Amino acid sequence: MSVTVPRSDLADTVMERLTTLYPTAADPERAVQAQAYLKNVAPFLGVHAPLRRELSRTVLAGLPRPDEADCTAIALRCWELPEREYAYFAVDYLRRYVKRLSSGFLPVARHLVTTVSWWDTVDALAAHVVGGLVAADPKLKAEMDAWIEDEDLWVARTALLHQLRYKDATDTERLFAYCVRQSGHPDFFIRKAIGWCLREYAKTDPDAVRDFVERERGRGRLAPLSVREALKNL
Repeated sequence: MSVTVPRSDLADTVMERLTTLYPTAADPERAVQAQAYLKNVAPFLGVHAPLRRELSRTVLAGLPRPDEADCTAIALRCWELPEREYAYFAVDYLRRYVKRLSSGFLPVARHLVTTVSWWDTVDALAAHVVGGLVAADPKLKAEMDAWIEDEDLWVARTALLHQLRYKDATDTERLFAYCVRQSGHPDFFIRKAIGWCLREYAKTDPDAVRDFVERERGRGRLAPLSVREALKNL
């Protein structure tokens, strides 16, 4: 499903401030290091996280709360810019205002997940944006059932991680079913995500996770990486 950038006066203001302020703190040496650390997925300005967040507060000072169109415009316009820090700004903004978003934002979230994809943006979108959308509208669970089957590993990883912050509200049956569904996946990022979501849920129900891992390991389904990650704190 294609997404379009809606008209937004607030986005105009935010983007003007953002693209003026962020470059003033650019550090070319740090940019090279950051780009190498993230496997050259995108160029960087080289603004380290604490300073970036401080600059973001300045960008947003005095501005009103956004509606969904504003959030959509800001996120998509940030994603169009090459330097990765702009995507980080968008993710932080969506996390802050996720309760302003409806289930209709999910296609936009999918676009963000599948565009210039890497764990640094995908994981935050999964746990804090997609997870928030599904929590607010349980009908979206059906969409997650489709995402876990997706050939794009980042979409499937998002489905695995979207309940990461749910704790007692976790749909345990779905969580375990998703882990089984992708247990044979050859990619590191899926196997790591399986272990991560299980390890996180183990903070809520360690016995359930321990029993699940032992059962599925006995069936030869879970990769050693997934098992190690799942049981790390048990």
